[in-house]
Amino acid sequence: MGNKVTEAAKAAKERVSDATSKAAESARKKQPKVVKEFAEFINKGNIVDLAVGVVIGGAFGKIVTALVDYIIMPLVGMVLGGVDFSDLYIRVPNWLGDGRGVLIQYGNFLQAVVDFLVIAFCVFIFVKFINKFRINFKKEIEEASEAAPSDNDKIIALLEDIKKNTTKK
Repeated sequence: MGNKVTEAAKAAKERVSDATSKAAESARKKQPKVVKEFAEFINKGNIVDLAVGVVIGGAFGKIVTALVDYIIMPLVGMVLGGVDFSDLYIRVPNWLGDGRGVLIQYGNFLQAVVDFLVIAFCVFIFVKFINKFRINFKKEIEEASEAAPSDNDKIIALLEDIKKNTTKK
């Protein structure tokens, strides 16, 4: 009795699987080409990698900004005689007569430049590490492929072994 139940369950599962695959296939046929290409792009996994990179990059950017704003720039300002870079600006008067003019906050710009340099240096170190890892990985693969005999070498050795054994008889 148990076998009949499991066989019936398997058959039902196959019918459902066939029906869903046929429905999915007909839905794919009705989709425009752009939607198909987009679905293929998303299913490749690249979009997930990109999203993770953007999220981590944003978080890393916030960390670097905090490092520059609250640690590096105050130390640089102290070395330069107590300069607060966030207070550095130039006021440009309004030559049209009304209003107070505009502020050009070059101190904040300098902080942004330092942010960029710190991030660029970190990316440089990361890329250098990845390239070194790739080079070492390629060397290991080449050494392993050189050490192991190829399939052709194995076949030739086997044929020579067979030839030796058959000629002795």
